[in-house]
Amino acid sequence: MSALPDFSLPLLVVDDDAAVRSALRLLLKSEGWRCELAESPEQALALLGSAEYGLLLADLNYARDTTSGQEGLDLIARARALDAQLPIVAMTAWGSVPLVVQALQGGANDFIEKPWDNTRLAGIVRTQLALGESQRRAQRLAAENALLQAQGGERPWIGRSAPMQALMAQVAAVAPADVNLLIRGENGSGKSQLAQAIHRQSARAAGPFISVNMGAIPESLFESEMFGHEKGAFTDARQARIGRFELADGGTLFLDEIGSIPLAQQAKLLQVLEGGQFERLGSARPRRANVRLIAASNADLDAMVEQGLFRRDLLYRINSVQLTLPPLRERGADILDLATHYLADCGRRYQRPAKRLGDAAQAALLAHAWPGNVRELAHCMERVSLLAPAEQITPGDLGLSAAAATVPAHTALPAELTLEEAEKLLIRTALRRHGGNALHAAQALGLSRSAFYRRLEKYQL
Repeated sequence: MSALPDFSLPLLVVDDDAAVRSALRLLLKSEGWRCELAESPEQALALLGSAEYGLLLADLNYARDTTSGQEGLDLIARARALDAQLPIVAMTAWGSVPLVVQALQGGANDFIEKPWDNTRLAGIVRTQLALGESQRRAQRLAAENALLQAQGGERPWIGRSAPMQALMAQVAAVAPADVNLLIRGENGSGKSQLAQAIHRQSARAAGPFISVNMGAIPESLFESEMFGHEKGAFTDARQARIGRFELADGGTLFLDEIGSIPLAQQAKLLQVLEGGQFERLGSARPRRANVRLIAASNADLDAMVEQGLFRRDLLYRINSVQLTLPPLRERGADILDLATHYLADCGRRYQRPAKRLGDAAQAALLAHAWPGNVRELAHCMERVSLLAPAEQITPGDLGLSAAAATVPAHTALPAELTLEEAEKLLIRTALRRHGGNALHAAQALGLSRSAFYRRLEKYQL
């Protein structure tokens, strides 16, 4: 599903006169439009039910009833029921005003009389195609806006530590390639933000970014949410709905926590990824969406495959390239950068006086294990912004659990700590965590090798 999107849908021409069909095909082809031909309403409805068209150009009178236009009116009504957005232009050699009015009331967007004027007919078709595309775009935009509001919008990407710089170098290499990606990382580590960063650097940046939390979709609603449904497809389907694949057409579809999809739904997802097309629930007409897939999981998908909980072929399909997002506890300087960002953001949002992190509070943040990762840090800063009594934040204001510290209990941080004492403690902790490997400890703290060795000499460690 990585080819360039094709937005040019064919036109469907319906007339029982072979000469009329041939003339219209030549005219439309000369204007640059592709078209398919049908000789009866039944054939036209079969085609409309099996493929998507940009416009329907339909005669009103056929062999069974050459004057009343009833066959054509029935065709228009049934075509409109199949696709509420399809532009329909009626044609008739019996240009009575009542018949034209019935056609427009029955769902036609415009009409043309036979014999037609080529310029006028081409102008009507061009106008209706533009209006149809505008309506589809407006429908997609409304659905995208609803999703963005529900998801809370986009958060900035912050990461200058050595592990994150290495990851972003990988992102810069794979983002323009338009391959499927799998992001692995702990809960709250920022997988969604990483997916957005990849989308912004890709050739699809101008297209939509649609994010779906697969763990939040009930199994009974999977097809409706992912592929959409038609009006009346089930009891509560009071209107047609665009699915996430269709919304992401021309852009990126991000499937978060993909390991939570039940096996039965995994097969349906795999079928769409392999075939490149899907059907809305309640419709037999195939649709296509050109999307770049990014999946994410905090679960061990390989282990799930061995346990029979995840399809091996689906894992191969989503895993063209794998990226691993390091947990916050391994990102060193990023912890303080993120904390400062969230403090400022909460101050603006809640109109509170600006607060700053004291040296001891910074040391406590760096020593904490952050089992909830970036999400936990954001909530911590929100709480501190609202509840800390003074401008300078202390370790006591943070309310961090001692059990989640990266240092053993006997080296727990005192209530007050100088910056040098905190730095010395953090270097010892990093060395202990990485088994004495100075290079890995330096990377975890966001320091260069030379800067780390200077501190080892300074503190005689």
